[in-house]
Amino acid sequence: MTGPPLVERVRARLATGPASPSRSAVAALVREEAGSLAGDATVLSAVRAAVDELAGAGPLEELLRAPGTSDVLVNGPDEVWVDRGAGLERAAVRFPDDDAVRRLAVRLAAAAGRRLDDAAPWVDAGLPDGTRLHAVLSPVSARGTCLSLRVLRRCSLGLDDLAARGTLPGESAALLRALVAARPAFLVTGGTGSGKTTLLSALLGLVDRGERIVLCEDAPELTPDHPHVVGLVTRPPNVEGVGAVGLRDLVRQALRMRPDRLVVGEVRGAEVTDLLAALNTGHDGGCGTLHANRPAEVPARLEALGVAAGLDRAAVHSQTAAALAVVVHLRRTAGVRRVSEIGVVRRAGDLVGVEPAWRADGAACPGRGRLEQLLTGGRP
Repeated sequence: MTGPPLVERVRARLATGPASPSRSAVAALVREEAGSLAGDATVLSAVRAAVDELAGAGPLEELLRAPGTSDVLVNGPDEVWVDRGAGLERAAVRFPDDDAVRRLAVRLAAAAGRRLDDAAPWVDAGLPDGTRLHAVLSPVSARGTCLSLRVLRRCSLGLDDLAARGTLPGESAALLRALVAARPAFLVTGGTGSGKTTLLSALLGLVDRGERIVLCEDAPELTPDHPHVVGLVTRPPNVEGVGAVGLRDLVRQALRMRPDRLVVGEVRGAEVTDLLAALNTGHDGGCGTLHANRPAEVPARLEALGVAAGLDRAAVHSQTAAALAVVVHLRRTAGVRRVSEIGVVRRAGDLVGVEPAWRADGAACPGRGRLEQLLTGGRP
């Protein structure tokens, strides 16, 4: 009564109900289907298995629950990878076939209020628990259904916690504390999974308690230890394709909410124009994160985003020079996330560049004087 036929019976009954059943609804159906002859332990085991299969993430649920998991990737029924903080490693999890992977992807998309089928073969959405979902169906994905799940750990670490974990080598902790206190605008940069959001959240926890922080994010990841935080989150379009709220909309609304610190969780689109404009209109201390391989590549990234949003190249560099002062760059090597460089934004003719001001390897940095000037409140 509690083997695969039980799950199949529950699945058949759920097929006539809502597309995304609740865990309690699945549990109630399992108890009903199991009948009164099964013992409590047997029913509880069946409930756990059925909930994972029909309302959770199926075979991936155990991986997602494990402490330290940041990403779970499915490249087909026989290839599942997991990142537990030390890089990707092959997991022992297997799916029966590609149809099982597809069913899971479609159900997770439905839980996020999104459509995933042959007419809309990919989806990028946030699940109710904050996990980030990306899925691609075949034949767009040549190897079958591909599924990517990023776990957002909403834990608030302070700067001291990060220092104890080796994230802040040398004098970087002291420099970052001075950076927050001096209020120049800055970006935290790095590659995927380098710890940008975690560091930014810790830095926002240092903001004076009398200031108001307004966050604009795609997903609620930032959790600063601060008494006055207002969080704004984007919204995807509904099934009719209307009602979308993007980061650019949030930045514009945030400017009308009297922010002392305007924060964009991740700058990756047209919102860069509004952010740069905002930082040029008296909103000191604004900040955000940006994907970049090296600090020197930050101007090129901002240029690409700004030009795509309608600004010309000269305008992007002019706005950047006036708005942005410091870049804090993180690297992830051998599973350790650490601040590797702090740079200052400098004009170079009509363009801007990022000049090294501090490096974890102790190398001499030509921008050190400029950084000290900024951190003591001086203006060049």
